[in-house]
Amino acid sequence: MQVTETLAEGLKRELKIVVPAADMTSQMNEKLAEAKGKMQIKGFRPGKVPISHLKKVYGKSIMAQLVNEMIQEKPTSILADRGERSATQPEIKMTEDEKEADAILNGEADFEFSIAYEIIPAFDLADMSKVKVVREVVEVPAEEVEEQVLRVAENSRTFEPKTGKAADGDKVTIDYLGKVDGEAFEGGADQDAELVIGSNRFIPGFEEQLIGLKEGDEKVITVTFPAEYQAAHLAGKEATFDIKVKAIAAPGELEINDELAKTLGLDSADKLREIVRSQIEDQYGQVTRQKLKRQILDQLDEAHKFESPSKLVDAEFESIWRQINQELSDNGKTFADEDTTEEAAREEYRKLAERRVRLGLVLSKVGEEAGVQVSDDELQRSLFEQVRKFPGQEKEIYDYFQKTPGAVASLRAPIFEEKTIDHLMTIIDVTDKSVSKEELMADDEAEASEKPAAKKKAPAKKKAAKKDDTAAE
Repeated sequence: MQVTETLAEGLKRELKIVVPAADMTSQMNEKLAEAKGKMQIKGFRPGKVPISHLKKVYGKSIMAQLVNEMIQEKPTSILADRGERSATQPEIKMTEDEKEADAILNGEADFEFSIAYEIIPAFDLADMSKVKVVREVVEVPAEEVEEQVLRVAENSRTFEPKTGKAADGDKVTIDYLGKVDGEAFEGGADQDAELVIGSNRFIPGFEEQLIGLKEGDEKVITVTFPAEYQAAHLAGKEATFDIKVKAIAAPGELEINDELAKTLGLDSADKLREIVRSQIEDQYGQVTRQKLKRQILDQLDEAHKFESPSKLVDAEFESIWRQINQELSDNGKTFADEDTTEEAAREEYRKLAERRVRLGLVLSKVGEEAGVQVSDDELQRSLFEQVRKFPGQEKEIYDYFQKTPGAVASLRAPIFEEKTIDHLMTIIDVTDKSVSKEELMADDEAEASEKPAAKKKAPAKKKAAKKDDTAAE
């Protein structure tokens, strides 16, 4: 077998492989000889079939099998011999000429094929001990714990049917139909909706106009959607809502005590406070980790400047670009609405794709050198978490991960990355800094610039926007 490099440009490589017809024929004869004793052909005793007859009957099919084996196995061994790793699956090209292909299968012509690929670039890791980061830590005050416990208690508060007018704090059951310019809009209608007046679940001005209404009352109220409302087609618009009050209930007494805790399946109010504090600490801890991770990634990005494989960058960019365009479409917006142009946005997200790919390669090398491993148990837990997101479709999800190439790798990658970050935390310089909740939760400009806009919908209720993490992928 002869291997000739026909292209070496940047990270791009192309190789021409030639397997002489004599070698192909020799391998075919070996396979025929191995099969000779096992084949039973009418007119011949077992093991006595002439090789020439076997070649005539099975020669082409065995030669085709050899061709398939070579294009499946040889690229891997060739790259290993060259000390190279392909960034993606190598592209293999063979002759499309039928006569030439027939000659190869008949052992009358050399088998030639080419492989094109991009190599994983060689680079040296920076001295990780020089990476310095600040870990922002929030001490959860007792007041915040009590505030959260109070919210838990509010959610468990009982309501008793009430006659008379609705007041602040009462729970009303209503039907409503929202209209803009006299036309009903999507997400603006509901029946038997339960709403606690003063909870601020609905847009400003809505709940206050329910005060004073009685069971059976009907009323048309007018509100104006906020200028920054998540549904662009409703933002800043005046709307009317046809309201019908179906029931009113007054709140029961609110007490934070052991009895309340027991209704929640806990032993005591102290245990409730302990769990609430732990949940708050976990929430802040996640934010702390993400901001710490961003600092690490920013410094790794700054310390490692090398060309990334274009195919990996292209794939990452297309993934980001689909998400951006889908979100714009969902929100009825254009790039102009985001104070940019498509060209500028493409350039921005192309840079983001390059950063993600480069950081992915850096973290991969860090993890490999540190011996980071993802266990089967970790993969199984991750798969279980994915399955839980789709109740009723468990079998389909399991089948997808079993049958889809790369699906399991998509579970492994984020686990490997987080474990690599954990490893880095043991060797970099980390300084703890006490901050307020407001300081911790504040997004820095770099973070905001990399986060695609939060997905937004258009119901009458307000919903908190969720920001996506932008770690290397």
